[in-house]
Amino acid sequence: MAQVKIYGLRKHLQPLRAQLSDVIHSCVVEALRFPPDKRAHRFFHMEPEDFFYPASTTERYTIIEISMMEGRTVEAKKRLIRLLFERICSQLDRQSNEIEISIIDSARHNWGFRGMPGDEIGLNYRIEV
Repeated sequence: MAQVKIYGLRKHLQPLRAQLSDVIHSCVVEALRFPPDKRAHRFFHMEPEDFFYPASTTERYTIIEISMMEGRTVEAKKRLIRLLFERICSQLDRQSNEIEISIIDSARHNWGFRGMPGDEIGLNYRIEV
């Protein structure tokens, strides 16, 4: 299970949200071996007065926050980060300093879906990759 939140200025994020979602999902499927039908992305379109970003970037600054159940190896998470930078920069004309990625792991018992705690649900995919 993973939830992806994407934050950015509305004028730069909204026009490419479908394409960005496709790119992010392709990276998650490849790096974490996620089933292709497990996409949960949320876009947060910010107004300039609500979104402050570092001086070392541009107004195209985008934050990608990925919350997922613990169990993935460090190598798998680094593979995901590298794929995200590579594909977003090449396919969406972004510079690496315009993207920030955060992965948040939490215990399976801290998740709830399908009416049950996450550690009691049998998944049809492996988390330990």
